[in-house]
Amino acid sequence: MSNKIQIFDTTLRDGEQVPGCQLKTDEKIIIARELEALGVDVIEAGFPISSPGDFLSVVEISKAVKDVVVCGLTRSKKDDIDVAAEALHHAKCGRIHTGIGSSDVHIKHKFKSTREKVLEQGVWAVKYAKAKGYEVEFFAEDAGRADLAFLAQLTEAVIAAGADVVNIPDTTGYCLPHLYGKRIQYLFENVKNIEKAVISVHCHNDLGLATANTIAGLIHGARQAEVTINGIGERAGNTSLEEVAMILQVHKDLDLHTNIKSERIFEISQLVSERMRMPVQANKAIVGKNAFAHSSGIHQDGFLKHAENYEIINPADVGVPSSSIVLTARSGRAALKHRVELLGHHFDGEELNTLYENFLIVADEKGNVDNEDLQVLVANMPVLTR
Repeated sequence: MSNKIQIFDTTLRDGEQVPGCQLKTDEKIIIARELEALGVDVIEAGFPISSPGDFLSVVEISKAVKDVVVCGLTRSKKDDIDVAAEALHHAKCGRIHTGIGSSDVHIKHKFKSTREKVLEQGVWAVKYAKAKGYEVEFFAEDAGRADLAFLAQLTEAVIAAGADVVNIPDTTGYCLPHLYGKRIQYLFENVKNIEKAVISVHCHNDLGLATANTIAGLIHGARQAEVTINGIGERAGNTSLEEVAMILQVHKDLDLHTNIKSERIFEISQLVSERMRMPVQANKAIVGKNAFAHSSGIHQDGFLKHAENYEIINPADVGVPSSSIVLTARSGRAALKHRVELLGHHFDGEELNTLYENFLIVADEKGNVDNEDLQVLVANMPVLTR
């Protein structure tokens, strides 16, 4: 089995379903080109039958990118697949992503159908999509809650019908990582033709476990991860591209790798945040403004002595210019000394103690102390040691 993990980015489809984050076609093209430069393997460009705008976006993205698979989402319906095939006409490599619900909850309450009919419809959809001449990915929606034996039966049937990729989504973010991993393992142990397709994981973050579930799925044999920039997506969001990419880069013991050019991560994170008008939370892993910021005195002292004391990723590896020392009332003398030295001043001994006492008064009042505040503190010191 290959150790290469394909990165399937759905920022422009699942990510764009966030209320208020809709993009125009020209904005989607800008992001698609950056995703291609980032090194993703597949771009899910939209749901072509859903609107004229989505159809146009898939058409134009297919024209704009060359070294990445362009994917269009469909339901297991003839019209959906026909429209997606038309939208992908200009793609150098196109993929139709079709599927149907696999859990009894969806089968009974969404489709008002039976397992047998759902299996039959899924097989039909794969065969019909395959006849269009594109790669075909099948999604077993709500696989995280599906009966395992039926999920294995469905997976085997759609692979036999010609599916190149089978997507095992935790659509509702229900699964625990060890159980989701066991789901993927079960498929590898019980689907006779599983080696003929790539197994994909698509996890949602309703319980905050999307990335953990994705990694569990990859460890147990899945070789495609479906992700979004900044983890945006329906409800609580999707698996974050930057988290998966950096987990695999940091944990070399997993012996899994991607084609992601990690130094481009921060730039595209900012682009997506700006274009989608979706601020990145400050404590967001990898790309949040506090991800490489240190404000506790103990942490600052340890970081200044040796960065790896408190940073497992070099900020430059993800395109962040540098770490930051944030001065607050929790900061210690080491951080204060470091910051004033960057401003061209040097203090030791009693003078540093005096400066620190004055600094704490300002920090308690203001919260964060900036360079301008430090210059005022230095200017008000009675004696300076140069």
